[in-house]
Amino acid sequence: MLAEKKDLILQELENGTGATIGAAADFSNLLSGLKIWFGDLDEKHGPVAVLRRHGLKGHRVCLSFGSFSGEVIAQIRKAPKEDLLLARALVASIPRSIEIDIPGQNLSDWSVTTGGFRIVATVRDLEHPSDDSAVITTCREILVPLMAAMAELIGYDEIDQSDIDEQANFDGAISLSVVQRRERNPRNRLLCIRTHGEFCAVCGLVPKVLYGAAGGIIEVHHLEPLALLVEPKLYDPCTDLIPLCPSCHRAIHTRRPVPFSIEELKAMIGGHRD
Repeated sequence: MLAEKKDLILQELENGTGATIGAAADFSNLLSGLKIWFGDLDEKHGPVAVLRRHGLKGHRVCLSFGSFSGEVIAQIRKAPKEDLLLARALVASIPRSIEIDIPGQNLSDWSVTTGGFRIVATVRDLEHPSDDSAVITTCREILVPLMAAMAELIGYDEIDQSDIDEQANFDGAISLSVVQRRERNPRNRLLCIRTHGEFCAVCGLVPKVLYGAAGGIIEVHHLEPLALLVEPKLYDPCTDLIPLCPSCHRAIHTRRPVPFSIEELKAMIGGHRD
């Protein structure tokens, strides 16, 4: 029963979306499932994803909006173009082997304009759909990108005390603060890694292979240094961000104010090995 995996699923979703998630068993169908929503909106006032078994060897996720989601949908309609493009990219990052249906819209240019919006994702031919490993895969491949896309449209950002302190102490620091929050946005990291892979673009290290359970330490690097931006720019995590291991990331930033390029650091490593 998928509802029994609630804690496991919540952990995966909160790590992947950067938002607080709520969940409860759902018995509105012959096949019981797990209903998932954003913790500060509840299941009636925002997007809700329902995860169920599909047939004997599959999972199905249906994302829709609660009955009283008018305010959130109005907010989503005002989302900046960058957020909409990132949301679409997150949904498009779902593996092609998984069937995606957005009734009445195309996968490439969908948008949320009414409470009737729905996304249905179906994965088939799972060997053991009730095992933790299968549930984790469905979370990472379907639930996380879907909920992360909604979080991006709604406008969830990680904000820590340093942002508040910077805005209080420095006039005119708002643009820099916004860029810094977006740098920490776990959804940018998620899409960067899904696009490029979870290995260092300089030395090729795959931390999860080397360190096992302690290997989730890949970092995300801005190819255009944030410190040199005059104002916040629209950027694409697929092309403007790249994964690096902690050692290479630190090495790149030993040169200031302009960090070493990926090519320069590769050349240094190659020369040292020779």
